[in-house]
Amino acid sequence: MPPTPLAALLVLPATPAPRPRLGLAPSSRHARGTVVRAAALRALPRRLEFWHPRLAAVESGPPSSQSSAPPPQTGVESQDATSGFGGGGGDGGGDTDLGWVRVFPHVLTASMANFLFGYHIGVMNGPIEDIARELGFQGNPFLQGLVVSIFIVGAFFGSLGSSALVDYLGCKRTLQIDSIPLILGAFIRYLVSLFLYAPGKVPVGIGIGVNTVLVPLYISEVAPTKYRGSLGTLCQIGTCLGIIAALSLGIPSESDPHWWRTMLYAACVPGFLIVAGMQFAVESPRWLAKVGRLDDARKVVEDIWGASEAEKAIEEMKSVVVNDDSQASWSELLSEPHNRVALIGGSLFFLQQFAGINGVLYFSSLTFRDVGIASGILASLYVGITNFGGALVASNLMDKQGRKNLLIGSYLGMAFAMFLIVFSISFPLDEDVGHTLSITGTLLYIFTFALGAGPVTGIIIPELSSARTRLKVMGFSFTVHWVCNFLVGLYFLELVKLFGVGAVYAGFGGVSLLTALFAYNFIVETKGRSLEEIEMSLSPCAPGEPK
Repeated sequence: MPPTPLAALLVLPATPAPRPRLGLAPSSRHARGTVVRAAALRALPRRLEFWHPRLAAVESGPPSSQSSAPPPQTGVESQDATSGFGGGGGDGGGDTDLGWVRVFPHVLTASMANFLFGYHIGVMNGPIEDIARELGFQGNPFLQGLVVSIFIVGAFFGSLGSSALVDYLGCKRTLQIDSIPLILGAFIRYLVSLFLYAPGKVPVGIGIGVNTVLVPLYISEVAPTKYRGSLGTLCQIGTCLGIIAALSLGIPSESDPHWWRTMLYAACVPGFLIVAGMQFAVESPRWLAKVGRLDDARKVVEDIWGASEAEKAIEEMKSVVVNDDSQASWSELLSEPHNRVALIGGSLFFLQQFAGINGVLYFSSLTFRDVGIASGILASLYVGITNFGGALVASNLMDKQGRKNLLIGSYLGMAFAMFLIVFSISFPLDEDVGHTLSITGTLLYIFTFALGAGPVTGIIIPELSSARTRLKVMGFSFTVHWVCNFLVGLYFLELVKLFGVGAVYAGFGGVSLLTALFAYNFIVETKGRSLEEIEMSLSPCAPGEPK
């Protein structure tokens, strides 16, 4: 049965796109860009209605296997084609693939910003009662909510304004400058009383808001195509490690009510390390090409991907940024194909938040308390370690199974976990059996979230976005994330009081199933494709057509 328009899919082929021959004269720059664009388009199947309505009618069958497939090759290139990894950065020899080693220190340094994000989350999960008692707002739900939510307000504005900073300063300098409010915010909250504690979270929120946009974008633009998915999971891994570090450091707060100040003071250390470490990191070669610094971009590519990749990578970059040195405006997100990517990015974060991750994290301490684990910090540590384990598994699968499969499987697993918890709550079971099912469902939910819903969402949005609007799409998507994060935190307990935990969790399970269906119908596979190939395949215009 032919698919309906809403079920139209765009599947990128596993075989690499044919490359244009290099070594052309400088005077043929425009022709080279056209050749690269045309080659990428020929190698990809026709776009279906969601991505481009005028091509839906002709996509009635699978693309011809003879139309664009390159001849079989041997060695590393053949391995890339069959594994779906794509090319780029493969300088490892024999059975050991070490092509990721050159770029790893750079993306690891950038991912420390996610470590800091996770650390601030962990700080609030631990000694919040001690903070409320010492600063005089214990028992005041409004002030307690304000202390938590004002962080999200800052993050909202940080994400919204991140594109202007990166357009002007580049990824490297923005990460360094953005660490300053994180350091200052930690100092302010360490030194002062309630009157400045809550406002001190605003600069921290702004810094986190910028970083959540910038780090996945930086990794996607710096990482070689073959390892982009696996390295992209460092965002999730960094966040998990930050939460675990904060919760571990917060264990003394159970006996020392003033320990929270030490935890805030320690938050300054990662900020200083980011400032120092990014001084030695490379700038995004895509940003350098976008601002016309092609020689610098070529040098970066040679350093982190290998000299053999430099020429074809620069040709691809020029094919999407040539003769376009202006900055994108927000209004461009209303035009094709940027509107579709923005819609997908915003929808993924909307559905992610309303699938209940923050509600489950909030309620997990009560679930563990029911089985005798009274320490909230210890319960959160179990959750954090499970999250970390799932992220490690995702890093191994991201460039093998692909983003789409992981996303679908992740949300199906989350739905099953939610319904398992609902079953344990709603049906008369032996108390020990019910508690075991609740714990199993909670940990399974966290693990499957870390497999796809967490890491894939941040990875695939910059991959689908064009070079011109990537920052704007990321900024928009993360502002949706923060708004939904705020709403879930604000109304979760009220919904639990009105309808009960079982009904709310059943709703989370229903949203998870809906998200799996959404991913099946509207998410396109991006593994093994360079950002430029993806951009050209999703362009509404073929080469030579007016945009």
